[in-house]
Amino acid sequence: MENRMSLIVFSGTADKLMAVATLTSGAVAMGLEVELFLTTWGLQAFRKGAAQATVSVSKDAGDLGPALLEQMRKKQVPGWLETLQQAHELGQVHVYACAMTLELLDMKLEDLEPIVEEVVGVASFIERASESRITLFI
Repeated sequence: MENRMSLIVFSGTADKLMAVATLTSGAVAMGLEVELFLTTWGLQAFRKGAAQATVSVSKDAGDLGPALLEQMRKKQVPGWLETLQQAHELGQVHVYACAMTLELLDMKLEDLEPIVEEVVGVASFIERASESRITLFI
């Protein structure tokens, strides 16, 4: 097993993306390498400029979601993309875009935030994730 955490980022709501960023930061602080595989709505959130527009929360958050986001704004908590970029600067964070999703959405790597470094197929990611100590689906 590699000292690595692999996350499949399927969701594109602010609350779940913040969870991805927080888990990534924590893992990097513990010395783990982190790999994110962006697909579907998670990939959509990484379109250039989309992070500022990502303010919806999942239905799982119920009434607490919008209030929590407002508290984060009031307390000047960095957003999910900024938190992820800070983790990237501190340690080994690799962000991959799902090749099939990019094709379905008629997008290219250049359409995504610069933190997304490569386009990979699902089989490549699964192979790497199978060697990780931790694998999560968010």
